[in-house]
Amino acid sequence: MRSKKYYLLNGIDCTRPNNVTLILKRHILLVLLGICYSTAFLAQENLGDEPTDDLGNVTDEFQENFFEALKQKSIENYELALSALEKAERVSNNNKEALAIISFEKAKNYIELKQYNEAEAQLNQVLSVEPEKIDVLEKMYDLYYVTREYEKALPLVQKLVLEDEDYKEDLANLYSRTKQYEKALTVLDELDESWGESVYRNTLRNQIYRVTGNSAGAIDNLEKKVDTNPKNEKDYLNLIYLYSEEGNTTKAFETAKELQKNNPKSELVHLALYKFYLDEGNTTQALKSMDIVFKSQQIDKAGQYRVLGDFLQFVEKNPQYEVELDKKIQEFSAEDNGQVFEKLGDFYMKKNKKDTALKFYEKGTEGDPDNFSLLKNTILLQLDFNKFEDAKKLSESGLEIFPAQPILYLLNGIAQNNLSSFDAALESLETGIDYLFDDSKMEKDFYEQLSIAYTGKGDSNKALQYTKKAQAIQLPN
Repeated sequence: MRSKKYYLLNGIDCTRPNNVTLILKRHILLVLLGICYSTAFLAQENLGDEPTDDLGNVTDEFQENFFEALKQKSIENYELALSALEKAERVSNNNKEALAIISFEKAKNYIELKQYNEAEAQLNQVLSVEPEKIDVLEKMYDLYYVTREYEKALPLVQKLVLEDEDYKEDLANLYSRTKQYEKALTVLDELDESWGESVYRNTLRNQIYRVTGNSAGAIDNLEKKVDTNPKNEKDYLNLIYLYSEEGNTTKAFETAKELQKNNPKSELVHLALYKFYLDEGNTTQALKSMDIVFKSQQIDKAGQYRVLGDFLQFVEKNPQYEVELDKKIQEFSAEDNGQVFEKLGDFYMKKNKKDTALKFYEKGTEGDPDNFSLLKNTILLQLDFNKFEDAKKLSESGLEIFPAQPILYLLNGIAQNNLSSFDAALESLETGIDYLFDDSKMEKDFYEQLSIAYTGKGDSNKALQYTKKAQAIQLPN
């Protein structure tokens, strides 16, 4: 079963040729202006005897082939798209700007076909005309990243970062991948100074420390830095991490408290302090540190969720703090974040409080519909509580995103059977079982539900047939 999204372009059915031509003509200027090779190519001047329209001074034959290429690419017929581009190239009259656009479109199709050498050659042809063109540099960077040619990707990102500082994170990553670790660390520090803490950047920094295997040297260097400048929060935080990685939690805790003393307004230090306080049994101080973390504008959501996850584990072992947990839940409930609600749902499932878990799971699916495990767990609980209409709707929504997941067809079939919608149940079950592979337990469940559906329709012969199929499957104990 293929999702309809593959055949839609801005809401217009691309399986109908007239609609494709309409939408492509309407958007062709955006494509060309996005490349923006030359105003000469786009300008309507020197018309002569050649027919022209919004594409500029090109022939109808060029336009038709170019439109055809875009149409074929939009419906994932990349080979046909390339064929159409070849035809357009032959009637381009060697217009350099037109040829550059053709090469760019060819490169996109080659990338989709995973013909990376051909894609690189086409992009290089474009860059020979416009060596600083951002769209092309970005596409070439994407290509080199996919092919893991990081040495080639690096100079491209060094250019891109001059136009868009968002690429600095990519730059740090590429420095690390090309083993230029000092440069990577420098860029990471600059980013933290400008943008604040990030779990991704901290992880990258920590990977560099591990790869270089120079923890002792790094610690010595940072100790000198904090002695020279005790107000430098970043150096303290890196030092805390390195002590922790070395297993020296005593020094890590002392350093965290030293940072707090030298910089009482530091919020980031509480990402370390709460854990140390929990470990030493000082719950009062741990809760104070958590409050600062949860309210901080400097600490990203990933860091806050990690702290919440640690607190959930703590409350599992210390249930007397559930009241405090409830307070934290109220703070996060206003954020509508699926990841948070999934963690909370998992927590209450472990405590066998399924009704509370379902509330959080359902809230989570509203903000995170692409989370398959969350989706599945929510539907299972909905069925458990006989919320068949809700399970039907949620499984149908899930199938729009995950059209090849047999479990969603099964759950939808169960819901439909319980709603006495036997025809709909049969359609879902018979479709879903085709996606099943090497799962005896689920296969048995499918047959049992098919038997129920046929029984509901009054077809006792079919029902018996599927009952026998289900009984024939022997599951291991």
